[in-house]
Amino acid sequence: MNTIAFFEIKGWEQKYVQSRLKDFNLKFFEEEIEKVPISKYKDADIISVFIYSNVTAKIINQLSKLKIITTRSTGYDHIDLETAKKKKIVVANVPTYGDNTVAEHTFALILSLSRHVHKSYVRTTKQNFSIEGLTGFDLKGKTIGIIGGGHIGLHVAKIAKGFGMKVLVFDIVKDKFLSEVIGFEYATMEELLKNSDIVSLHAPYNKHTHHLINKETLALMKKGSILINTARGGLVDTDALYEALKSKKLGGAGLDVIEGEENILEEKDIIHHSENLDKMKDIVRNHEIFQMDNVVFTLHNAFNSQEALERILDTTIKNINRNLNSNSYNQVNN
Repeated sequence: MNTIAFFEIKGWEQKYVQSRLKDFNLKFFEEEIEKVPISKYKDADIISVFIYSNVTAKIINQLSKLKIITTRSTGYDHIDLETAKKKKIVVANVPTYGDNTVAEHTFALILSLSRHVHKSYVRTTKQNFSIEGLTGFDLKGKTIGIIGGGHIGLHVAKIAKGFGMKVLVFDIVKDKFLSEVIGFEYATMEELLKNSDIVSLHAPYNKHTHHLINKETLALMKKGSILINTARGGLVDTDALYEALKSKKLGGAGLDVIEGEENILEEKDIIHHSENLDKMKDIVRNHEIFQMDNVVFTLHNAFNSQEALERILDTTIKNINRNLNSNSYNQVNN
């Protein structure tokens, strides 16, 4: 009987998986993989992780029986693919689960900023019902620039068209047919940044996209424009973002992710260890951004709908069953 170790998995998810993987020895851990002693899952044939578990070469090399690593996310930059490939371990992901889910959250962030929803809410909790300073702007007629025209990016484009927006898309791969059907235009990165009232990030994170949004690219954006990031924190240089917001170059930012977000979750532990100076810098800088009234931050919650979570688990279960039967399925390290 194969043993599967699940990490970062909650109670209801455990029951959901148990009802569908009855022929396996299942182990569940709510913590990230690094926080669990390897002795507790050393016999694992399969491990399933979420985005905060870093599956390093050190961990992989200690799991002699490991056949499959399946991440319950689209991104897989938290897994050492090279080591896994050398050891002939399959790495699988969930390529699509929340096209509409993340796209809807993207517009939740956009609308919160464009109509000052977050400010209005805070005021009413303080019994302040003034609308002074809360004048927003219509989305109709505005231009949204979408960086990354994959499944999620194109769903954002569809929603934007429903608002009557002009849509520009930057992607290495272009689909002229879809651009005509949905009604958007492809643009260069420079054209998109210069002409967009709102820029929304939907690109994968890798060495080529690290700090894709930086001091230089932010300088190209319209004064007062809005940046939305529901993709990966590492796409944006947070120092440059902070300066752009502080100087009013950007009118606002809607962030579901931010570089160093894992440090926020571990803040209490980090504060009590003086050697974590770089992490402390991330925490302080990020907290300064969160305190700005033109920033909305949701801490990696864009994927978090019940329907999307169930789709993630369903695909993960398929990844396990099909790859065990030598059927390549959602493999990212072929």
